[in-house]
Amino acid sequence: MLDEKAVHLMVAMHRIVRHLRRTAMSTSMHPTQFIALLVIAREQPVRIGTIANKVPCSQPTATTTVAVLETAGLVRRRPDTLDGRATAVELTEQGTETVAHMRADAGQALDAILTNLSPEDREKVLEAGEILYGVADDL
Repeated sequence: MLDEKAVHLMVAMHRIVRHLRRTAMSTSMHPTQFIALLVIAREQPVRIGTIANKVPCSQPTATTTVAVLETAGLVRRRPDTLDGRATAVELTEQGTETVAHMRADAGQALDAILTNLSPEDREKVLEAGEILYGVADDL
């Protein structure tokens, strides 16, 4: 059974994510595309299977997502250097610029919701974010 702090954490994370999706995503980019683009930026060059695992989504969804991002000029596919039969995905220059803008927008949106916290509490939240990022990466 979840204790009250765990329930509060789950509810708060859900509400914050919903708020950030509404405010930080000034483009018409779908959340899966947004996350996939960030995964590609972090891991590039990266295979579709890794994108699917990190988003997370199914491999067909990752393939479709990459196709949409490729059509938008944000990513390109190329043969994987380790296995020529496989395809690797990397950002284009436009994709790199888009990721920079997305990070700035998300940072501003998060900054706005943390603005009323003390500097100490802000630091705690950001440190918790790093820990949760690691937890999510292991899912």
